[in-house]
Amino acid sequence: MNYFTPDITYAEYPGPQCYCGKRGCIERWISGVAFKEDYNRVTGEDLSTHDIVAAAEKGEAKAKAALDRYFDRFARSVAGVIDIIDPDVIVVGGGMSNVSALYTEVPKIWEKYIFSDTVDTKILPAKFGDSSGVRGAAWLWG
Repeated sequence: MNYFTPDITYAEYPGPQCYCGKRGCIERWISGVAFKEDYNRVTGEDLSTHDIVAAAEKGEAKAKAALDRYFDRFARSVAGVIDIIDPDVIVVGGGMSNVSALYTEVPKIWEKYIFSDTVDTKILPAKFGDSSGVRGAAWLWG
């Protein structure tokens, strides 16, 4: 599932191995599993995504650095979408959609990656939270 690959930094190249057999797919950068694996890769510590986010919110340096990397990767990922189609809103689902700082921090960061000098795109959590994908799949079978 290689929708597009964000501009990766030299240190990130060639990107983590994806389930599809390729490297650097967007799923391997901005999913909850990818966030947890990034933290583990950098620190050697195996914490849950929830524990890493909680530690970051308490100001723990390694967890905050992991969350900052995640926000930057997320911003780079959606910057291309904003440049190409200029959406009114980007709706975020999945477990990481529960990280409230995502909605305030990513728009601050994406501005340096977006071609335009103004961005009106909003970023919002899915209406049904991290269950939105499951609910949508259920509707397909209904």
